[in-house]
Amino acid sequence: MSNKKWWEEAIIYQIYPRSFQDTNEDGVGDIEGILQRLDYVQSLGVNTLWVNPLALSPQDDNGYDVIDYKKIDPLFGEQSEGKKLIEEVHKRGMKLIYDFPLHHTSIEHPWFKEAIKGKDNPYRDYYIWADATKGKSHPTNWTAELGESVWTKEENGDQFYLHLFKQSMADLY
Repeated sequence: MSNKKWWEEAIIYQIYPRSFQDTNEDGVGDIEGILQRLDYVQSLGVNTLWVNPLALSPQDDNGYDVIDYKKIDPLFGEQSEGKKLIEEVHKRGMKLIYDFPLHHTSIEHPWFKEAIKGKDNPYRDYYIWADATKGKSHPTNWTAELGESVWTKEENGDQFYLHLFKQSMADLY
């Protein structure tokens, strides 16, 4: 009997749904395409699937800018297909790692929409906010991966929210 954890012996196959297999001919891969290929992927010796985000998103960053963690983006299929994917992976004795970006949300997420209503809103504490440094235009001089400031001033207030990647993806606290 091995004392190894399942992930120490995992053979992982990453699936980027958008480009995996398109079954409805709209130019975007979908959950049905993943379902149709599960037996083939398993035949490669794979015992774990890593599936990139399927959650509802404006797709500004290919699904990493989540609006609703509980909903499948219609771009990829229906809620029932998401549930079926989990069932079919497990039916084959495989593990499923769902890429679930919890570091940030889309600025279209209901939490952020509430947070920008003001400093007294309870959702304000979900995100990282700061005042501009005295005599400066931003809280810090940090830059995001794409070269712009990591701080964006809220439209109807005087604070800035942090986004380490894109302005459309506010960092959670």
